[in-house]
Amino acid sequence: MNIKTLFLCTFLCFLNCSKNDDLNNCIQSLPLNYITDLNNPQLLNALVPGGFAELPGGSKGILLMNVNGNEFVAYDKLCPVNDCDTPMTFERGIVLKCQCDLSEYGVGKGIGGAPQTKGFICPAIEYSVKKNGTVLRITNF
Repeated sequence: MNIKTLFLCTFLCFLNCSKNDDLNNCIQSLPLNYITDLNNPQLLNALVPGGFAELPGGSKGILLMNVNGNEFVAYDKLCPVNDCDTPMTFERGIVLKCQCDLSEYGVGKGIGGAPQTKGFICPAIEYSVKKNGTVLRITNF
C-alpha cells in the first residue's frame, strides 16, 4: 500500500510540473556595478518614499525607486524581449512600458518586474540595491 501511495504522489507531482522553456529565453540579468550618492542632485526626487530617478547605466538606463525612505529597488529600462532600441518609459508610477510592443511590467518592492500585459512572460530586469549611509550600490544580484 505504501508503494502505491508513493507512486501516486510521484505521478501527481510530475503532472503538476509546468514547462518553462520560454523563461529560458528571457534575459535573466546583466552585469552591473553602479555606485551613486543620495546627495547627488540627480537623485533629489528619489529621496522621498515613492520617489524615483532615472540613471545612466545598465543596458538602456536604470529606474531607481525609493520604497519607504530607506529601501530602494532598481530596474533596467531594456525591454525584456530585447527587440527594441528605445528604453522603456516609467508610467503611472507603477509600470515600465516598452514603446515597441506596448508591453508593461510592474515595478516596486516584491513585484520583480512581472509582465502586466497578456501574452508576455519575461520580467523586466531587476537589480539589487544596497544602501550604506548615503551611498547606493546597484548591482546584478
